[in-house]
Amino acid sequence: MRTVCLVKFVPDVDNFKYDFERNVLIRENTDLVMNPDDAKALAFALKMKKSHPEMVVEILSMGPRNVIPKLEDCLRLKVDHATLISDSMFVGSDTYVTSKILATVLNTMDYDCILTGTHSLDGDTAHVPSQIAEVLGLDQLSNVIDISDLNNHPIKVCVDSENFIENYEVSLPLILSVNREAKVKLPYVRYDDLHKDVSHQLTILDNNILKFDQSEVGLEGSLTKVARSFIKTYEKKDKIVVQCDEEGVDQVYHLLKRLGHIQ
Repeated sequence: MRTVCLVKFVPDVDNFKYDFERNVLIRENTDLVMNPDDAKALAFALKMKKSHPEMVVEILSMGPRNVIPKLEDCLRLKVDHATLISDSMFVGSDTYVTSKILATVLNTMDYDCILTGTHSLDGDTAHVPSQIAEVLGLDQLSNVIDISDLNNHPIKVCVDSENFIENYEVSLPLILSVNREAKVKLPYVRYDDLHKDVSHQLTILDNNILKFDQSEVGLEGSLTKVARSFIKTYEKKDKIVVQCDEEGVDQVYHLLKRLGHIQ
């Protein structure tokens, strides 16, 4: 059994930088964290590997080279191999181009199942997993919150459909996109492994290897572009505290009437 986890590292929401001229996030030299949904997907894979040590878990990521230490920490969690796609030509790629690049690399890999997150903190389009599935000709499910043992067929999958939980039986190969509400947690690196050399388990791919034309990738190759962006501001609203008595009820009544909720 070979499982590939697509892992994205996103800017820390409290300290991100944005290029307002090109309308793209600045990822270089920015503090990045693992996307929460992707962390849940990787947690599922590692949980299954713990039960089946012969299972091979690989990571495929796309981003700047400053994520290498974070990928090395993933390798210290018993991930077998990690591949990083990194090239300045790919900066500004939309979900269409990103999916095309990832699918191109996945076509060179052996896998039985691909695990991804459903959403990402820095875009939240949820397009990429389904677009990769389209390119690869695979089935795909989003908002997965539980997965049975991947070694048992058919695989049983629970999907959160907002108002209810759906249960599916699916066959491999396919793409499962995990929701951050899944009840699994990525483990910490063991103290003894904190400085373990895992560099031999990491492969870096750039465009010298992938051979995309400039017109196919980045901002130039993207079919969609951000028209405008702004920083959302939040206004702190006054809090009104009332007593649970007739005077308090009267205050709430007049407030609701003033706001137009009571005629």
